[in-house]
Amino acid sequence: MATKVSKNKPSKPTAIDCFAGCGGMSQGFKQAGFKVVGAIEIDADAVGVYKLNHPTVHMWSQDIRTLTAEAILMQLGIEVGELDLLGGCPPCQGFSTLRTYNGARRVRDSQNDLIFEFQRLVLGLLPKRVMMENVPGLFDNARFKKFRAALNAAGYEVKADVLNVEEYGVPQRRRRLVLLASRVSSVAFAKPSKKGRTVRDAIGMMPSAGTSGDSLHDLPEKRSRRVAARIRQVPADGGSRASLPRHLRLECHKNSDGFKDVYGRMAWDEPAPTITTGCFNPSKGRFLHPKEDRGITMREAALLQSFPKSYKFPATLGKAKIATMIGNALPPRFIKRHAQQLLSGQRIQCMTPRNR
Repeated sequence: MATKVSKNKPSKPTAIDCFAGCGGMSQGFKQAGFKVVGAIEIDADAVGVYKLNHPTVHMWSQDIRTLTAEAILMQLGIEVGELDLLGGCPPCQGFSTLRTYNGARRVRDSQNDLIFEFQRLVLGLLPKRVMMENVPGLFDNARFKKFRAALNAAGYEVKADVLNVEEYGVPQRRRRLVLLASRVSSVAFAKPSKKGRTVRDAIGMMPSAGTSGDSLHDLPEKRSRRVAARIRQVPADGGSRASLPRHLRLECHKNSDGFKDVYGRMAWDEPAPTITTGCFNPSKGRFLHPKEDRGITMREAALLQSFPKSYKFPATLGKAKIATMIGNALPPRFIKRHAQQLLSGQRIQCMTPRNR
């Protein structure tokens, strides 16, 4: 039987992480000074990784559609309006540019409507602040406009924009839609960092993969001779497949450019490209190490997402599952910056539907 959280007022502001995945948002909340008291996640593997890294957080390992605000309040021993921050990233595959061919095609995905489950919990819990992160393609969607209108009607000041995580200390180019809302303070996005971080900053000091003692860094590669030869021919420090001799090029690239980053190397002194769920596979993007003749390791992928080096991912899950979790995760450093900004907003009269 789950133990209820103490009714005693915590010394830190409290937060709940919806659609928590492996815990990127929770990690960012903690780094920003929040006490994460609850998380919701349906995927069993992601739940396992989350619990390894956040063992004291109450986890609802279930479909968010089956969880009520009343059950959350009862479990945590809090009242409506007491939670300091509710955050989440509703599954967004239906809005991604890859799924919609850069907006040219509409994709019907039942998960697209999970944004309204997040809305349901916002209105049921009435947290003081809300943070939502998603793909840029959601910004102009009717669902997002309806979600914003619901928060406005509930007394929240709301701001939303598409931001690049590289401007906030993450060593990676990644554009994300961010919504910040508050009913207790003014809302503003964090100011961009004065100096960006690069691939070298994130993984330049990593030991050789394979014998480091870090099981995540030492996961072996399985490449055919032809693929290994192709990788060796890609120039170091930002080189691309354009330098490959014709006999080593993929058939689909001999007469067509296709995705230009495929079989490309990262550049030491630039941010990494977006770390995706395919980051373990050089045929999925620019995921080759800047110098060594291999793809980036899963530890390096996690570091490029700004996870701390101590973050645990069981190697027994295998590269594909781990890469999916890392690629889907929210960069903790990015979340930290905006959560800190939300917490530091200028106080205003607390607004609810009853006193607006």
